[in-house]
Amino acid sequence: MTDNKKIVKRNVKDSVFTSLFQDTKYIVELYKALHPEADYVTEDMIEIVTLKNILTDSLYNDLGFMMDKRLIVLVEAQSTWTVNIIIRGLMYLVQTYQDYIEKEELNIYSSRKLEIPKPELYVIYTGDKKVEEKEISLSEEYFGGDKTALDVRVKVITESREGDIINQYVMFTHILNDRVKEYGRTKKAIDETIKICKDRNILKEYLSIHESEVHDIMFSLYDDEQIQKAMMRDARKEGRMEGIKEGEMRGEMRGRMEGIKEGEMRGIDAMIANLRNMGVSEEVLRNAANMSQSQRS
Repeated sequence: MTDNKKIVKRNVKDSVFTSLFQDTKYIVELYKALHPEADYVTEDMIEIVTLKNILTDSLYNDLGFMMDKRLIVLVEAQSTWTVNIIIRGLMYLVQTYQDYIEKEELNIYSSRKLEIPKPELYVIYTGDKKVEEKEISLSEEYFGGDKTALDVRVKVITESREGDIINQYVMFTHILNDRVKEYGRTKKAIDETIKICKDRNILKEYLSIHESEVHDIMFSLYDDEQIQKAMMRDARKEGRMEGIKEGEMRGEMRGRMEGIKEGEMRGIDAMIANLRNMGVSEEVLRNAANMSQSQRS
């Protein structure tokens, strides 16, 4: 087994997307989904390009690879739509070229023109917002279409051929989102997602081999302080709505305010209890409890 075919050790901040595509077998499937005409591509032609998370310390959800040293492909999966993916793509691309030039010991000050891989940038969008764009560009989104010294173009993928690896990943995210809406951010939501996907032959091989890792990845989402804060806001909002109803029944202004506050606290307590039932780490529970205490004071 060659080095570039080995599965890279999972980073604690990996997502299911990056975990899936640490195996070059699935990258070949991804490349063929992006380039249906390229039925000749093999794993030996793929080299994973490690992307440093230069923008944030949160979840990794991007992939970089080189195909036959002729093409650099950068792909990011996003559930929240933003054209700022163009800026991120630009920064990742510059970083990747810099690493490539250093690795190949190229002299950018030489009079001889360098040979560098051609770039392709993609975003796989899995959110609910309807996105019509098939391609977004730096000049059109940020400079009114004016020609400038630089332009970056990112192809937008919202759907793919049924059964290919992109389609399977998008289906996995939709099934997961539906289960989270039904069961909340719970172990049951993850278990149901994996079961449904296996039954429907969606990422079945990957999920069968990496089921415990997928559980770890999904649980690691709750270790992210920003996620915890978002959960806290949701819990307070849900509790607040219940508290408003109780407060209205009490009638007077003081009773309404007390009902709202009590409802918020009950919602937060329920969220912490839910985390405990999921078996998350004691550190996560302490962080959630500390945030809860700050809300009460």
